[in-house]
Amino acid sequence: MKTSDFYYELPHELIAQTPIENRSASRLLVYNREKKTIEDKRFSDILEHLNAGDILVRNTTKVIPARLFGTRQQTQGSMEFLLLRREAGDVWECLCKPAKRAKAGLCYRVNEELEIEIVGDAPIAGGKRVRLLYDGIFEEVLDRAGQVPLPPYITERLYDRDRYQTVYARERGSAAAPTAGLHFTKELLDGLVDRGVEIADVLLHVGLGTFRPVSVENVEDHHMHSEYYEVTRACADRINAARRRGGRIVCVGTTTTRTLESVTDEEGVVHAGSGYTDIFINLGYRFKATDALITNFHLPESTLLMLVSALCSREEMLRVYAHAVEQRYRFFSFGDAMLIE
Repeated sequence: MKTSDFYYELPHELIAQTPIENRSASRLLVYNREKKTIEDKRFSDILEHLNAGDILVRNTTKVIPARLFGTRQQTQGSMEFLLLRREAGDVWECLCKPAKRAKAGLCYRVNEELEIEIVGDAPIAGGKRVRLLYDGIFEEVLDRAGQVPLPPYITERLYDRDRYQTVYARERGSAAAPTAGLHFTKELLDGLVDRGVEIADVLLHVGLGTFRPVSVENVEDHHMHSEYYEVTRACADRINAARRRGGRIVCVGTTTTRTLESVTDEEGVVHAGSGYTDIFINLGYRFKATDALITNFHLPESTLLMLVSALCSREEMLRVYAHAVEQRYRFFSFGDAMLIE
């Protein structure tokens, strides 16, 4: 399978630049895999599609202000840093721009509180190891020094950082938001619980593996960068109990899907665990845990589009995307949502 097989035409004006005022007022495309039907609804209508006994699994990661801009004191040269993963202590894996000027030993000043020293190469393509030099509490220093790492296709300014966080975000560590969860409000989640839908929380810190573009011609040659995950024993037990009683496992987003598929055995039993996953879900993959998926609309030729295509077929998913374009849905991180059931 070629990467170009997952290309589709998208008018630029359909790329959502800002979040809508009411999270749950976004549009919802509902695709039924058995009937191959498409319905156009509002996200708040998700209440009609989840049943008592189902379990909604969400990713509670929290985006950190991972984009930093530094200046080299000797030359006044500038460097942009995107923190991806904390290795140990104050050493991080990151991407630097311009990469060709990111040499080991150079030091860049971000502000009066923070400097960044380039240590050497990281085990990711084009990545670097950096050491953060600061005094005080790291989270507070980073909050003052960093910016929200919005994707490059978003060019409008984000005035409220919280709009790039889910309402249930807890554990800091992501370089990008699990955007399918941005549509949920506390009231909507409470409504699901009132209907008898359970909620379970997993963790995957979103890094390069989720948003790195596919640069190879053959899909099978793409290698995912690993990302840290956690699934607690209590979470695994609740999901397994829901499945035993006939409930569906409904994943909020591709990060949740990748987490569960990484810890589920061939018999469909979810196991507790933590570590790093580089799972690449593509056509032909047999899903072991995911019964339904809530997701946004993804970039052409991306691993995320390949994942959602694996739930039905490439042809069907491209048909669904063509419908979304025709109906003027909003695409990508701040865009509308889709339920694949």
